[in-house]
Amino acid sequence: MAEETLKKVHKKHSIGPKLLGFLILLGIIVAAGFSSFYVVDETEQAVITRLGKYTTTVGSGLHFKLPFGLEKNFNVPVKVVQTEQFGFKTVKAGRNNEYKNNISEESTMLTGDLNIVDVEWIIQYKIVDPKQWLFGVYEKEQTIRDISRSAINTLVGDRAILDVMGSERSSIENLAQEMMNENFNQLGLGISVIAVKLQNIVPPSGVQDAYEDVNKAIQDMNRFINEGKEAYNSEIPKAQGEADRLVQVAEGYAAERVNMAQGDVARYNAVYEEYRKAPKVTKDRIYLETMDEIFGSDKKPELIDGKLENLVPVKTFKD
Repeated sequence: MAEETLKKVHKKHSIGPKLLGFLILLGIIVAAGFSSFYVVDETEQAVITRLGKYTTTVGSGLHFKLPFGLEKNFNVPVKVVQTEQFGFKTVKAGRNNEYKNNISEESTMLTGDLNIVDVEWIIQYKIVDPKQWLFGVYEKEQTIRDISRSAINTLVGDRAILDVMGSERSSIENLAQEMMNENFNQLGLGISVIAVKLQNIVPPSGVQDAYEDVNKAIQDMNRFINEGKEAYNSEIPKAQGEADRLVQVAEGYAAERVNMAQGDVARYNAVYEEYRKAPKVTKDRIYLETMDEIFGSDKKPELIDGKLENLVPVKTFKD
């Protein structure tokens, strides 16, 4: 009696094959739905593989893929600027605090004039080819660090320590960026370095004071050169203006003298023409004009003695 009762209860609460099949099918559909759609952020691109083989790269948005792992998506942040630090590492010490750990092993370098210098720098890069970034190189971060260190070491090793610490900083940054991109392209890493920034460049601690004195001397030299150029630029225009003024005065005087000479020549020619027509008349007119000019003036000419009571008779011209 008890066994029959148990059978009836078990039959009443058991799930039929149709219901079980329906539940399994529903579970498969739900799982397929969840594994068939994926979202790509605005800053990303997604690399799609089918059974482990690359198929395509898609942009941002909601996308469909084959379910149950037949197709997989790998989202890659292609618009995010990523940074690598060399010679130091910024460590978070709290919510808003951070401090820097120096890494002397990778920052200590030998310059071209056989001096030791500590160089800290950073590189900033973007992923430009998601496929190459995912499948081109196995140890991506270590490869980036090794190539960056090689480029900076090469450039620092070709220059004197004062050039590295001073005038050649920007040149090293630009050349390092070119060298790194060339090597990354050859390896197929799929990134592009957009900036190389040298941070602290300091000599070993034992000679720090001496190098600071050298830097101060270089700064003083540049300051004196700039002051000299400033004085030169302020005085030269003045001198040039004075020279131009004197030249203009001289040219005006020359033009005046030439005009006066030409006028005298014209008057002489006119008198000469009249003289040719009537020599005696011309002589008398010139004589009379001269006498009038001499004796008609309030100021006595030097050829006449002003103490004489009577003038010496002037001899007239004869024909």
